Amino acid sequence: MSVGTVTYHFESVQEVLSEAMVLHIERYYAALSDAAGQATSGAEGLRLLIDALFTEDTDRHWRMWFDYWNAGERDQTFARGQAERYENWHGEIRVLVERGRDEGDFVCDDPADFALRFSALADGLALRRLRQVPALSVADARRHLRRFVDAELGG
Repeated sequence: MSVGTVTYHFESVQEVLSEAMVLHIERYYAALSDAAGQATSGAEGLRLLIDALFTEDTDRHWRMWFDYWNAGERDQTFARGQAERYENWHGEIRVLVERGRDEGDFVCDDPADFALRFSALADGLALRRLRQVPALSVADARRHLRRFVDAELGG
């Protein structure tokens, strides 16, 4: 692809990078959603989601995820898209919890509130895993999320 083609479609290098980030984020979460959606239960879907969030290969995703959030500080249009994607992510988690509750696997009065706390813990664990201060393994990150699910949902 020529530079002229790129500059015709994008106003800046930052816009190209932002679009690449968005594409990566959308593909990553679409794959997670597909896997969780094919689970035989809400509880299994949440377990699959936890396993997929932290693997030996997801550090690259998490680096991009934090860069993605920083990009929203500079561009309000981009920030609105981020907010929409984050709402979708919370919705995916909420649906799994509602499904698990309806199936009798979970006890939860407010699945939306749980989704907020779950995603905040996942983000925090991801940042800690990237920084490795103190060290956090994939297994430990998953264990922390599973404990959270068990404590919050009785799952």
